Amino acid sequence: MIFKNARLFKLIVFCSFFLLTVFFLPPLFTNILVLKKAYPVVTQQGKEVDVTFQNKRPGNWVSLGDVSKVALAAIVMSEDSNFWHHNGYDFEQIKKAMKINWKRKKYLRGASTITQQVAKNLFLYKKKSLERKIKELFLAVRLEKNLQKSKILEIYMNIAEWGTGIYGIKNASQFYFNKPPSELTAKEGAFLAMLLPSPKRYSRTFQAKGLTSYAARRIEDILEKLYMTNHLSQEDFDRELREPLGVN
Repeated sequence: MIFKNARLFKLIVFCSFFLLTVFFLPPLFTNILVLKKAYPVVTQQGKEVDVTFQNKRPGNWVSLGDVSKVALAAIVMSEDSNFWHHNGYDFEQIKKAMKINWKRKKYLRGASTITQQVAKNLFLYKKKSLERKIKELFLAVRLEKNLQKSKILEIYMNIAEWGTGIYGIKNASQFYFNKPPSELTAKEGAFLAMLLPSPKRYSRTFQAKGLTSYAARRIEDILEKLYMTNHLSQEDFDRELREPLGVN
């Protein structure tokens, strides 16, 4: 079976990458280089989402140092726990996703890393397809070769969608908790991380002024991972579990 044959899978990916390199993706490489000096800005009018690049730092842009360490850890751990160690893609997660998709006979899981999400959100269309996924993989590799990890993560934190029309962690932190990202607690970071896979859908928790059972379980799971990886002490972990989530 193809999913058990790692060599065949890697050969298919390599051939796809080669074709994309030669024929389809060169126009996007210029935009990747632009990211070294320019800032991407995401705007939304109705259902249309537009990305532009500007040399001046946007007013709502935050550096990684402007985000509380524990909230940042919660988001990275939830979205891409291997972010600091991979080269733009996680081969093991891709194999797992392919097995699930093959078994269910539909595209259910993409196994996108944070770098792949940056590539998709800045340069590609949103509709799920194998073609987009291959392009996304290739662009992620190029991003990793041209930008530092910290830069990629900073871009991600500033362009990610955290609810309908809410882009960037500064806007999200203000909208949900009425505070700057530097003051986010572990539980608030876990809440924002919980939103990311499907922000429009999961933000209903906020609209209902209370956590759904799924949201509560997911937040607790993220907090437990923070504790297991020494981002939280036992005392901090217990306190965060007890504290109510102060969404506006």
